[in-house]
Amino acid sequence: MRALRHTDRMRLFAAVLPPAPAIEELAAEVARLKQLPAAGRLRWTGPESWHFTLAFYGEVPEETVPGLRERLGRAAGRRDPYELRIAGGGRFSDRVVWAGAEGDRAAMRTLAGAAGAAARRAGVAMDEEHRPYTPHLTLARNRVPGLDLRPYAAALKDFAGAPWTVGSLALVCSHPPVPGTAGAQPRYETVGSWPLGR
Repeated sequence: MRALRHTDRMRLFAAVLPPAPAIEELAAEVARLKQLPAAGRLRWTGPESWHFTLAFYGEVPEETVPGLRERLGRAAGRRDPYELRIAGGGRFSDRVVWAGAEGDRAAMRTLAGAAGAAARRAGVAMDEEHRPYTPHLTLARNRVPGLDLRPYAAALKDFAGAPWTVGSLALVCSHPPVPGTAGAQPRYETVGSWPLGR
């Protein structure tokens, strides 16, 4: 756990990481989105950061991480693999453009709930706000007032990648962007992965 050596806290989340072929299909779609007017004004995420967040844990103390890892492993072992594909998309107001998911969304919701429950049992202070889980993969963020993101959501409407089998649950550490670097993005490091099913 290299990331633990430099700090006593880690910014963590549980996620489903799409396989390389799914990432490549989405990258081709994003290249088309970047041809739309005003696309250069958005802050686009890169393929190396694409994931479906299951549960966001925030800053987790170092001493809590071993228990979290153990409970995530147990939670993964109790869930069966399931089919998913990146498909469609939308926007959160005029702040974020995202790609969606099709397939066994009920299994995805169950896995997200299990990832949250595992953290609570391990002593991670979780946000208790209960919103329906909607799997989404962030593609771009907007900080330009008045920039309309509807054309991007509309362009994603018919996108459908090839299905794949979700076979693991990942624990990911988010490293903040390098200060003073224009356009810098957080860097994500997978610090644990557990297969679904026994």
